[in-house]
Amino acid sequence: MQKLILIKYGELTTKKDNRNLFINMLTNNINNSLLNINHKIIKNRVRMFIEVDENDLNVVIEKLKKIFGIYSIVICEKVDNNIDDIGAKVVSILKNMQFKTFKVETNRSDKTFPMNSLEISRKIGAYVLKNINCSVDVHNPEVLVSLELREDATYIYLNEIKASGGYPVGVQGKGILMLSGGIDSPVAGYLAMKRGITVNGLYFESPPHTSLQAKEKVIKLSTVLNEYSGNFKLHVVPFTKLQEEIYKNVPDDYVITIMRRMMYRIAEGYAKKKGFKVIVNGESVGQVASQTLSSMMAINSVTNFPVIRPVCCLDKLEIIDIAKKINTYETSILPYEDCCTIFVPKHPVINPVIQKCIDFEQRLDYKELVEECINNIEVINVNTLSKNDLL
Repeated sequence: MQKLILIKYGELTTKKDNRNLFINMLTNNINNSLLNINHKIIKNRVRMFIEVDENDLNVVIEKLKKIFGIYSIVICEKVDNNIDDIGAKVVSILKNMQFKTFKVETNRSDKTFPMNSLEISRKIGAYVLKNINCSVDVHNPEVLVSLELREDATYIYLNEIKASGGYPVGVQGKGILMLSGGIDSPVAGYLAMKRGITVNGLYFESPPHTSLQAKEKVIKLSTVLNEYSGNFKLHVVPFTKLQEEIYKNVPDDYVITIMRRMMYRIAEGYAKKKGFKVIVNGESVGQVASQTLSSMMAINSVTNFPVIRPVCCLDKLEIIDIAKKINTYETSILPYEDCCTIFVPKHPVINPVIQKCIDFEQRLDYKELVEECINNIEVINVNTLSKNDLL
């Protein structure tokens, strides 16, 4: 038996000339998410409808909830634009339900229909009252019956499932996410995808100082983020040699600042090489020494490439709430250190001086080391990983 799902676009409806571009991208993303599920999509500028087998309905709903560009999802019934047919279908939907109060709300986009929205709601309400022992409550009904009268048909539904909103992933181009194993950067990646950016991860590993478990942790985070985009790739930077040179030649209090400056140089160089339009990271103002405004200015001064920080002005509890919502939190708190947390000095500088950074960097041949890092990046396509790869 086939079920019909109605998709509401939400923010996409604010687009005018570009709306079709957004809707087509959303369609592609849905098709990719439902690749192995039998389905049919019918779309227009206002609504999208997806036909699926009843047995697949719950799986499809869970997948759709994670697709950006969808404001809400409803399971609906479709009938002809005939008041008697509408009334009969509403009664058949409600007759086996337990409730005492209800309300009918109508959205009539088909202005040729001979009754207005209020008249339709009253007429359908009368059908219900005649056939079911209940009463109308316009303020706090137990059951809300929603009707959408469009030119092709009338769509009836009871419950609206909130989805992720935002823009379809891909409409804004590609961004490279500086992905650590912490709580903040996966949330930053999620929020960037919500604004339509195709996000890939850039992970800095420093074996033997960082463990294989730390890398596997980031791969696992990547698989979670992949559920929201369907095309997530993780780019792994071999950072050991450069990081060791920094520790040998830079005073302890400036190690983190110089290391972050090198990471930005690598991210910029790789982004330009691979066609990414923006660097994304999980920096949050004041959270650690490298994220004071003075530190951010000193670190960011090495690049003119666009950098966005989606969690920049969120406090830690707000970020944790999002991490729990998107299912990255439990993985992020696993106790495996990445290269940003190993060898952290007791007293890192919180107000670094840019000229001092430049002077310290002259002690090592960083340009060649940065280029070596960029040229030896390993790319992991998360879509091709099996469950055994994640153990």
